[in-house]
Amino acid sequence: MRYELLGPLRVSDGVGNFSLSAPKMEMTLATLLIGAGRVTTKEQLITELWGDKPPKRASAAVHVYLSQLRKFLVTAGDSAGGAILTKPSGYVLVLDDAGYDVTDFQELIRTGRNHQLAGHHEAALEAFELALLLVRGPVLDGMAEGPALSAFSTWVEAEQLDCLELSVESRTALGRHREVISLLDGLITRYPFRESFYRQLMLVLYRSERQAEALRVYRRAQKVLRAELGLEPCRSLRRLHQAILTSDRLLDLPMAV
Repeated sequence: MRYELLGPLRVSDGVGNFSLSAPKMEMTLATLLIGAGRVTTKEQLITELWGDKPPKRASAAVHVYLSQLRKFLVTAGDSAGGAILTKPSGYVLVLDDAGYDVTDFQELIRTGRNHQLAGHHEAALEAFELALLLVRGPVLDGMAEGPALSAFSTWVEAEQLDCLELSVESRTALGRHREVISLLDGLITRYPFRESFYRQLMLVLYRSERQAEALRVYRRAQKVLRAELGLEPCRSLRRLHQAILTSDRLLDLPMAV
């Protein structure tokens, strides 16, 4: 049995995938998954489902959703029927031997970072790419509105961007800088305030013998940051700009592999 929350919520029994058609049940299961192994109170579930305006029979509705979820999980592979436990203070989703894409995602990024620190960039890149493949889209198809689900959705996006940045670093270290130019250009368009992507694009353009374009990327960053935030580019971006202007030979040195 496997739970997947990095995109539309689904559960697999190893043969097929099972999805919930009712949004409130999806949000209930997603909230329990975020707190897997820990108690989620009924009040927390009510807040995730209805915010600060719950219906009069919210508590009864939660009971119904949990009863239906238990039946759904049995169909999806929880043969013992004990995945969701009732505790005096709330409910606990027990993973036991079940797979969980969020756990796999975190482990792959951790593995990639360790390989990268050791200078093993091929292995690092493989781990980062596997982690990125696990993210199938916005959490709950973008329907995550409660405080816990919204915070989780924001965390997933931040981790995905960090993973993309790390994968670009490993590709660059392997001399595969031309492969990431289009990717970085698109990321800058989508995330115009993330200065690390400007820095990476400037470096790979310079190493691709496109110095003038690298300098234009800096001016683009400078214009956006000044107009939207009233800020100058960060120190590392300014230093890279100066290094490109002077064709600093250090920029040509390959990173350790």
